[in-house]
Amino acid sequence: MPDQHDFDEVLKPGVDAADEEECDRNHTIDFDNICTLQNQLLNSEKAQRMGEFFSFLGDANRLRIISALALKEQCVHELAATVSMSESAVSHQLRNLRTHRLVSYRKQGRQVFYRLKDRHIFSLYEAVAEHIDEGDS
Repeated sequence: MPDQHDFDEVLKPGVDAADEEECDRNHTIDFDNICTLQNQLLNSEKAQRMGEFFSFLGDANRLRIISALALKEQCVHELAATVSMSESAVSHQLRNLRTHRLVSYRKQGRQVFYRLKDRHIFSLYEAVAEHIDEGDS
């Protein structure tokens, strides 16, 4: 598995990918290596599903709800106040988030509390937020 150093070597700071020279097409291609890479490559069906997943996450309101739930478990009333949306709009988004297995809930009496489904969702949120923050500095 590549580490951060491997990625840092791909593009050095201040070097734009468009400035890189094209591949020398006269070099020898290691076809065994190509076959190995192709066997490890994301298959088309999974790539399609992942694309749909990321497309679903491309909604700012859903991301704000995920952000709030990354901080703490909340009921719809509290969540609506946190993200400054109507309870109806939050409920609608929570249904979508549940359908995509991003959030789960628990009942306590008549109250329903929502939280991120699992650590993978939190890790994904955290990694993307950190990546965005790096670009801002």
